[in-house]
Amino acid sequence: MLALTGLPLQIVTSLLALAAFVATLWLWPKLAGSGVKPVLGRLGTFFGTQVLVLVAMALVANSYFGFYTSWTDLLGTAGGPGTVVDHQPSNSLKVTGQQSFYSSQGSAEDRSGVIQQVSVTGAASGLTNDGYVYLPPQYFQPAYADKKFPMALVLAGYPGSAEKLISLMQYPASTLKAINAKQLPPTVLVMMRPSPIANRDTECMDVPHGPQVETYFTQDLPKAVATGYRIAPQASAHAVMGDSTGGYCALKFALREPDAYGAAIALSADYSVSNDPTTGDLFGGSEQLKRENDLLWRLRNTAPAPVSLLLATSPNESNYQATQEMVNSFKAPTKLSTITLDSGGHNFHTWGREIPPALQWLGRQFSVPGLAAAPAQQGA
Repeated sequence: MLALTGLPLQIVTSLLALAAFVATLWLWPKLAGSGVKPVLGRLGTFFGTQVLVLVAMALVANSYFGFYTSWTDLLGTAGGPGTVVDHQPSNSLKVTGQQSFYSSQGSAEDRSGVIQQVSVTGAASGLTNDGYVYLPPQYFQPAYADKKFPMALVLAGYPGSAEKLISLMQYPASTLKAINAKQLPPTVLVMMRPSPIANRDTECMDVPHGPQVETYFTQDLPKAVATGYRIAPQASAHAVMGDSTGGYCALKFALREPDAYGAAIALSADYSVSNDPTTGDLFGGSEQLKRENDLLWRLRNTAPAPVSLLLATSPNESNYQATQEMVNSFKAPTKLSTITLDSGGHNFHTWGREIPPALQWLGRQFSVPGLAAAPAQQGA
């Protein structure tokens, strides 16, 4: 079977749609008339062509945005029932694949680094999430053999995929470029979806009587990653960033759990969440829990956290006014910076313009003994 997100399937469906369109033009004069058969024929060719065109467009859009990554993901099927195996809770990280990272800087791991596919299970939350880890070239160089590295957790939007963080948003390439320009210390990236729960937008919450997603990302993930990689343990060496839903999660983790992440970057993020068909009941009827997950409310009503935040927006974005309110509401020791593009929408092109300056900003926030710091620059 052709892969759901593969180019061959997109080509086949596009050719079928084109063939149906040509066939409709050729058959239309032959289907003239007012009888039942001509009318049914016209309806059949018309709707058949429309369906094929819509399927072709849907496949292209799905491949671009990463809504569904496989047929089983789309259909909600995963084969037959599995076997129950009881385990003691533990944080674990399994490397399930590895690929060379090729860039304009070269192809060897000591020049460009590698990307590993991982599966991370958390002890406290009981959740498992798949993702990718980018290890920069310095990770393999003898001069850094005894060094521990800063970590940046990178979250996609919902329902995005971790693969798009690599192929479309170019996070490893941008990170390598910033490292080589001495704007960012050698940094390990952990790239994931914001929800370990299939087909549910949890908004990174510990849902009452439901999945404990915030616990997974703020407690389980840092511990599990540290078991598999040389990661500096202090919060000042940990950051989280993302776009859209991933950006909201990033800010929430830093503000609610500053001992886990000392810096957060949000690209086109909303600052509050509400229940909708994709989320289900997030708050269990608790207005207090809803307020506590409203970031603007937190800045105004809770003790300020000693973290650094970067918000990216533009006058065309729906979060533009809310971003101004965030800027007017934060208090020391929280530090807040912004990127405001002259124009830009809620899309990958906009985020691609924001990632390089965001990484440069991040280089000024990290504090890792033994690793070269990025040069200081004026302005936020």
